[in-house]
Amino acid sequence: MTFVFRQPAGPSTPLRHAVRDAYRTDEGAAIEALLEIADLQDVERRRVERIARDIVAHVRAKRREAGGIDAFMHEYDLSSQEGVALMCLAEALLRVPDAETADRLIRDKIAEADWKQHVGDSESLFVNASTWGLMLTGRVVRLDPDMAGTATGVLGRLVNRVGEPIIREAMVHAMRIVGRQFVMGRTIDEALERTRGEEKLGYRHSYDMLGEAARTMADADRYMAAYEDAIDRLGAATSDGELFARPSISVKLSALHPRYEIAQTDRVTGELVPRLVALAARARDRGIALTVDAEEADRLDPSLDVFAAASGSAELKGWDGLGLAVQAYQKRAVHVIAWLDDLARQTRRRIPVRLVKGAYWDTEVKLAQEQGLEGYPVFTRKASTDVSYIACARVMLSNSRSFYPQFATHNAQTLASVMVLAGEGRNDFEFQRLHGMGQALYQRLVEESGRGISCRIYAPVGSHEDLLAYLVRRLLENGANTSFVNRIVDDAMPIEGLIEDPVKTVWAAIPRAHPSIVLPRDLFGADRANARGFDLSDEDALVALADKMKNAAAQPWRSAPLVAGKAVPGTVRQIRNPADTRDVVGEVVEADAETVERALAIAAAAAPGWSKTPVDERAACLERTADLLEANIARAMAIATREAGKTLADGIAEVREAVDFFRYYAQRARSDFGDPVVLPGPTGEVNQISLHGRGVFACISPWNFPLAIFCGQITAALAAGNTVISKPAEQTPLMAAFAVGLMHEAGVPGDVLQLLPGDGAIVGARLVSDPRVSGVAFTGSTETARLINRALAE
Repeated sequence: MTFVFRQPAGPSTPLRHAVRDAYRTDEGAAIEALLEIADLQDVERRRVERIARDIVAHVRAKRREAGGIDAFMHEYDLSSQEGVALMCLAEALLRVPDAETADRLIRDKIAEADWKQHVGDSESLFVNASTWGLMLTGRVVRLDPDMAGTATGVLGRLVNRVGEPIIREAMVHAMRIVGRQFVMGRTIDEALERTRGEEKLGYRHSYDMLGEAARTMADADRYMAAYEDAIDRLGAATSDGELFARPSISVKLSALHPRYEIAQTDRVTGELVPRLVALAARARDRGIALTVDAEEADRLDPSLDVFAAASGSAELKGWDGLGLAVQAYQKRAVHVIAWLDDLARQTRRRIPVRLVKGAYWDTEVKLAQEQGLEGYPVFTRKASTDVSYIACARVMLSNSRSFYPQFATHNAQTLASVMVLAGEGRNDFEFQRLHGMGQALYQRLVEESGRGISCRIYAPVGSHEDLLAYLVRRLLENGANTSFVNRIVDDAMPIEGLIEDPVKTVWAAIPRAHPSIVLPRDLFGADRANARGFDLSDEDALVALADKMKNAAAQPWRSAPLVAGKAVPGTVRQIRNPADTRDVVGEVVEADAETVERALAIAAAAAPGWSKTPVDERAACLERTADLLEANIARAMAIATREAGKTLADGIAEVREAVDFFRYYAQRARSDFGDPVVLPGPTGEVNQISLHGRGVFACISPWNFPLAIFCGQITAALAAGNTVISKPAEQTPLMAAFAVGLMHEAGVPGDVLQLLPGDGAIVGARLVSDPRVSGVAFTGSTETARLINRALAE
């Protein structure tokens, strides 16, 4: 049996290995290396403070003229009830399938918020106009839909029924108004029309066709056509000038291919690279640059493969217009910059690099926690991201032959740091800002200073259907209290707090990682350890896993009845791979009626002793099993893949769920089966309650979760002090034998946990009908459950 793993897209280099090594490296070690690069001399630090202070003072003085979304984010920060309601609405409308659900959502989220308190609080007409709309919507929806019995109630129901479709459309329209602050136009032509005024003031633009990842090739074809059309129209509308003074376009690789993922390297290389090269060549012919946008962290490695292949293509030889966005919040950022520097030298090109802070921080943290990974791909302190940004900026500015730096930031301190690092009189770089944000921040530099500083506006283009996901990301990124965009217009925030040197902040931070954001392993605190996961986007880790799984597959796999800890001989049946029936995975001996009877007698005899075993001992057995299972994850995944036909991702999830069961029930056993609980009662009388095992449990599990559910049933019964006879599905007895073997190795006695693989009519039926069985844990079909229920009732 051959396990299929991703093969490297090209030869690996020390610089590429450095990128991979830094993926989830220790945060303290990662930031220590960056502090030296980002640190400024005292004279430079004073210049940064002076420039940043001037910018902040200017922005606050211009707040009355500030763009709508800046004022809106200040008024409705995400800590307010209304801010939360607005976020819930924006995110939920993205997934609302029908009008009825939309109406219920509006009643729930909008009516409960106190919009009235915000009327007149803001100096921005946009905020007040939006507030009036939200408040009036809330007033109408607040009518109780359950009012009955009076004329007023009848009228209320009528208004509610007739008004809600109108309100629903009004809310969608309101979201479009908010979205217009973020989106330049519904079409590229509309966007070009809106940008003319800004271009006259000296701004450049980078256009992004809104849209989420393609799910099908039809989606990818549609996005490809949209990019091609946009490039053609931008080229036709572009005046003469050098490449970087012209408009540019941004593309998402995930929009160009539905299987842009690390598991599909061959398809990505063969199908996505030609698409990117074709778009880049089209952009070159139209005289505009093209930048590949940054996406989620697990896509960075394949994106570098794609970018390197496109950069080295003959079609793009000698063209400096193909660029890449780099996220400073990733621990790998400075290593990616070093790798790009080497790529630029090899291809004799100058690479435009858009340096951003990053827009998926909350997603990256949650995914790492959910998957139980060893660390985070991003810094957990905002100041550390700022340090990483400045370090990357210094490297890029010192390698002008390799890079055309594009600094995307709305942070005055970061902006001032870049200006000081660049020095006076340089024009071989540019700043970037999002459309609808940071107008006053850059107005001072671009329109009024006369310094010749260039700023490009990132201008999303798309319809309302494509807007909401982008809108939610922008609200989450910039609406939080810690966002510079939010704090810069807050007069209560001292300027010193806004322009503080992040290097000093990080030096003073002990520990370097944020103490409130624990590592995924420690997600559940002192109660239990989170199940250790496996990062399928880590190429080096995949190579090691492949070797271990191949070694595990070379070992003979066998399952047989285990009665009192000893295997029972019998007729052998082969187990075949459901994905390839030519592959004989192992063999199984199935229990007969006599074996079932022996197991029942032994389990019943062992039940009193196991119930009296101290709960700490029972829990310790389960915890040791969890540790053994994590240590043998490659073997478990090999069995899951070959016997149950599971993918690698499903195999990892299966193992982790089983590990969580062991640790969770161990913790619950100590909590629920420890010392007796004293109950309240009359004076002089002592009443206590304690929990004990019931006796013998039959655990009957399904084939589709041959490890997780199999272990979940058993661990709950063992933790409670019951002996167990486990009957796995006929299709997956090998996994059951593996799991039971680990539990015995961890200290669970052979007479306390027994294994009976076999036919349901012989094994299962006898177990559930025997009076010595005190409980049944079953997962399977409803029909079988009814039969078991009937047998237990008789």
